[in-house]
Amino acid sequence: MAFIITFTIGISIIAWIIGKPLLLKHQRKRLRAKHFPLQWRMFLERRVPIYRRLPDSLKKQLQGHIQIFLAEKQFIGCAGLEITAEIKVTIAAQACLLLLNRDTDYYPDLHYILVYPSAFVVNQEVRDEAGVQTTKRRVLIGESWDTGKVILAWDEIQYDTQNMNDGENVVIHELAHQLDHESGHTNGAPLLGTQSAYLTWARVLKREYRKLGDQIARGEETVLDGYGLNSPAEFFAVATEAFFEKTSQLKLQHPELYEQLRSYYKVDPSEWR
Repeated sequence: MAFIITFTIGISIIAWIIGKPLLLKHQRKRLRAKHFPLQWRMFLERRVPIYRRLPDSLKKQLQGHIQIFLAEKQFIGCAGLEITAEIKVTIAAQACLLLLNRDTDYYPDLHYILVYPSAFVVNQEVRDEAGVQTTKRRVLIGESWDTGKVILAWDEIQYDTQNMNDGENVVIHELAHQLDHESGHTNGAPLLGTQSAYLTWARVLKREYRKLGDQIARGEETVLDGYGLNSPAEFFAVATEAFFEKTSQLKLQHPELYEQLRSYYKVDPSEWR
């Protein structure tokens, strides 16, 4: 009897493991096919200007991604902020912009989107060269955690969406970190598929990282934000911002970097008018 019970439980577990991805695939297909509310389209037109430049096929694809993102992620208002449909759609649209034309699992490690009305303060443990650990208070507009959370400031999001040519976008930046982490490490190298792709990626981004450092040292104006020099992970996030927001400049001044990002994201924003 014990053997039969154990065997039955084992079969049930196997069936669940096999069936769960199929169920999720079915649920996502159903969500993509759902009618996209008119009010949500109005939010996109008003809040996310880049949406207006997308070809119709990508607009439709983005709408489907938004439906899934909103169904699978939990939004939490912080410091008294009430989460509205407008807030959720505005954030989801920019997050899903990074998923177009790609085989995606919709940020599988991301579960919660925490939204503050404005910049927020975090306590960060830092250790100096002597090994002494202290607590440092930092004021942030966004942060990505590898524990399933992204934290964002709503007033910064509103500013970013109305200034989508300045190369700074907190949602795109923090969600790029989430993509980066899908490889198991947030190190500036997201999932690329092949060894040769990783080798080319590393060669190009390392050279561009050094180039940015040299430009900053000479006091030159740069397409890429100097914040990218903090780490390879930050460089990837900053480059992603520029790819979607300073498209023409990045393509002209950093063609190989642009091509690496175009190959990874499977879109070419320079074609969007």
